[in-house]
Amino acid sequence: MALVTGAASGIGRATAVLLAKEGARVVVADVDDEGSAETIGLIKSLGGEAFSFHADVTDPEQCRAMVAAAEQAYGGLDILHNNAGIITMRPRYPDAELERWMKTFVLNLQAVILGTQVGIEAMSRRGGGVIVQSASIAGLIPYPTDPIYGATKAGVVNFTRSLAPLREERNIRVNCVCPGVVDTPMVTRARQQAPDGAPTMQLGALIAPEHVADAVVMLVRDESLAGKAVLVRAGQPHKIVEAAALA
Repeated sequence: MALVTGAASGIGRATAVLLAKEGARVVVADVDDEGSAETIGLIKSLGGEAFSFHADVTDPEQCRAMVAAAEQAYGGLDILHNNAGIITMRPRYPDAELERWMKTFVLNLQAVILGTQVGIEAMSRRGGGVIVQSASIAGLIPYPTDPIYGATKAGVVNFTRSLAPLREERNIRVNCVCPGVVDTPMVTRARQQAPDGAPTMQLGALIAPEHVADAVVMLVRDESLAGKAVLVRAGQPHKIVEAAALA
């Protein structure tokens, strides 16, 4: 079975639907109950099985309850997609208020580390599994538009790469997807709020969420991949980006 966070819209919704198409029973986790219900409706319309769980993934107790509910309903956790995340919005750092950029840091990085730990505990009981993180191309290159977002996604990339040994140690594979700008409600809101003439996200053509979901499922399926970052761009094949070697 699969658990997808931030599944009420965007990449999370596309991934939850595609996993259901592939035969997985899915837990749709989000704080947006209305959006989660829409995702569940899409899955059930395809004949899939799913339920929603209201969870703030930055809260350790809610995160553990989310995974426990998945285990109780479906007998164990096989796939975890740590997808929930936000951008800092305007004004950008260093003018962004402390509380706002800290929220970005906590959700985009700390919650991924927390979710991964809880997921590993559950998968260890299961005998193995696959975790896919939603990172970003902004974690691979400088990102002046939103330095805090870029820093959190770079953290996710390096965190993922550092967990490669889990494949041999616990039969758990951890990888991440690094898309450019995806056509999601979050991106739409950011562009609408940007002042005229302000720099915005310019990382190539908008990517359909379904294209990112395809990369997630590829990482789930390919048992040879662990600790990898996969670049996702519109109209292009998915590409593994290896870590730079020190000279």
